[in-house]
Amino acid sequence: MKSLATMICCYMFFLATECSHYRPKIHIKGGNKPQSPAGKPRTGQIEEKCQGLCVTSSNCSQPCAKPFRGEIRYVCHQKMWQKSTETCTSLSVETLFKDSDAASRLSLASASIPLHILDLQAPEPIESVTQGILKNCPLDFACIINPVKSSEATSGNIAFVVELLRNISTELSDKVTREKMKSYSTVANHILHPAALSNWTFVPDKKASSDLLHSVNSFARQLHVHDESEAIVDELFIQTKGFHIYQNTSGKRLNFSISMNNSTEGILGTIEIPQQELQKLPNASQAIGIAFPTLGAILKETHSPDGSLSRTPNGLVLSVMLPERLREILLTFEKINKSRNAKAQCVGWHSQKSVWDKTVCKTTLDARSVVQCRCNCTSTMKSFSILMSPRLVGDKVLDYVTCIGLSISILSLILCLIIEAMVWPRVAVTEMSHMRHVCLVNIAVSLLAANLWFIIGSNFDIKAKSYNWCVAVTFFSHFFYLSLFFWMLFKALLILYGILVVFRRMMKSCMIAIGFAVGYGCPLVIAATTVSITEPEKSYVRQDMCWLNWDGSKALFAFAIPALVIVAVNLAVVFVVAFSTQRPSIGSSNSQDMAIIMRISKNVVILTPLLGLTWGFGIATLIEGTSVIFHIIFALLNAFQGFFILLFGTIMDHKIRHALRMRVSSLRGSSGQQRMRH
Repeated sequence: MKSLATMICCYMFFLATECSHYRPKIHIKGGNKPQSPAGKPRTGQIEEKCQGLCVTSSNCSQPCAKPFRGEIRYVCHQKMWQKSTETCTSLSVETLFKDSDAASRLSLASASIPLHILDLQAPEPIESVTQGILKNCPLDFACIINPVKSSEATSGNIAFVVELLRNISTELSDKVTREKMKSYSTVANHILHPAALSNWTFVPDKKASSDLLHSVNSFARQLHVHDESEAIVDELFIQTKGFHIYQNTSGKRLNFSISMNNSTEGILGTIEIPQQELQKLPNASQAIGIAFPTLGAILKETHSPDGSLSRTPNGLVLSVMLPERLREILLTFEKINKSRNAKAQCVGWHSQKSVWDKTVCKTTLDARSVVQCRCNCTSTMKSFSILMSPRLVGDKVLDYVTCIGLSISILSLILCLIIEAMVWPRVAVTEMSHMRHVCLVNIAVSLLAANLWFIIGSNFDIKAKSYNWCVAVTFFSHFFYLSLFFWMLFKALLILYGILVVFRRMMKSCMIAIGFAVGYGCPLVIAATTVSITEPEKSYVRQDMCWLNWDGSKALFAFAIPALVIVAVNLAVVFVVAFSTQRPSIGSSNSQDMAIIMRISKNVVILTPLLGLTWGFGIATLIEGTSVIFHIIFALLNAFQGFFILLFGTIMDHKIRHALRMRVSSLRGSSGQQRMRH
């Protein structure tokens, strides 16, 4: 009892001594966010020495403030001091394993307590990371987590952690378990936090980020994937997944979703092994994938200080560990920057040269929000991403043409409808003339609505809004563009009706009903059928914008085929009209109706080739590698369709011009009479 009481007293004395010397550490809240010591005394002391004017190309160094060790170096640039490197660190092999077990804490903190009282032995000094881990936490490496997470992510500490991880991957990667991989990734996650990225710039070793990537890949390659779930590591800024692969299975895929910081929505990435690659496997094996959301910025920041690589990573960095026989992989990256300027190029990171290499990858799809790549995985190429390239001049021209053209088109259509409203009583006299203007008004309304939905769809961010709303935008765009063509078809049918039917005329209400059935009923059936067939498989809309999908379901054919068929039918009708007017038969339509038919025919002759030519170029733009000239011509013709309708359907019609002059004259006369009365 006496010895037990003595032990308790000594232990209480130790606690009192330890607490009196305890300096509180700043622990990380809200994720693994690195925090600086209160007041930032180190920065203030640095500025006392290396500040003010200086001589260009001269150097200045400042010791780090305690408890940090190392120094900060400055270089004079344009007569001002600029920080170049920093080695301030609070981590070391001693501090890393200082609190590994209670015996070490007692012996190190309270040397005045006789060791024979506690029946403890003095710990042997730890000389290396390997020795410390093997002694304190050989099963899971967990003893290194808290010292690293509680440290500030200075440039010196970043360099220490990179070296720590490199040593572990080199000397302790013989039997990597899930627990070891989690601890390893937790340590790496600490220096990949967005708040720490700026400090990577001042790490003296410019290959540190590449070494980190290589170390993580090498360590993960030794991981043995069991039959459990594919998710292995799920840290904020590093995810690891794996699965078993077999020769007789279909293509395997790993899906990642990881945010750039704690608050933003996840960025997607996919690693897929094609079935033909799996056929090369002699026996069962495994594949491991790792996703880094912030590492791309570090690689770019560290290895292109002179701006030689003007493009920046615009997606996750995806690492792949495959059996040696497998080479080809399919990668899908969601773009971080989804603006139209964000043109992407698939690249691989060369671990020996520390550069992005575009020769190992081929870009198979570059849409507005996603990029698909086909890459070769080798011993030096295990990490891949997409780089954002400068915008091509042709792309800017397309935007200008589309913007200006759509503005002119919409204004032209509105003006067309206003003119029709003003002259309607004077021009819609006979059945044929009435139906002609009904067609013209509905063509203008359909194209106006289609243009408005097109503007909404082209500027719609699927990730920011509801997917169902994007489906609705696509449906109405499809419907109104089809309505434009089907009203043109009804115009052609009206021509045939005027020429071939002489004695028995339909009632005006019946003709209007047929017109609306053709102009709106047929497009509604086609659009509804398309969405009902393709939407259950989520292949109705494109991934980059709200419009009919081309890849996979080929839903765009539901617009292209009807449109081009109608163009062909209308051109055939024009030839019939040309042949019939050369050989007028007895009892043909009266001269007034024939004049109207000829005006309709001229309108169809002009507008049909324009519409057909427009969407002919539209189909050509879907072919991979098509010249930018095709895109510009399509954008030009498509955007100015409203102006063509105003010009050839309204302004060039002498009947409408005459009726418009009469209407304006009557308005002037009535306004003059009102002024005279007053």
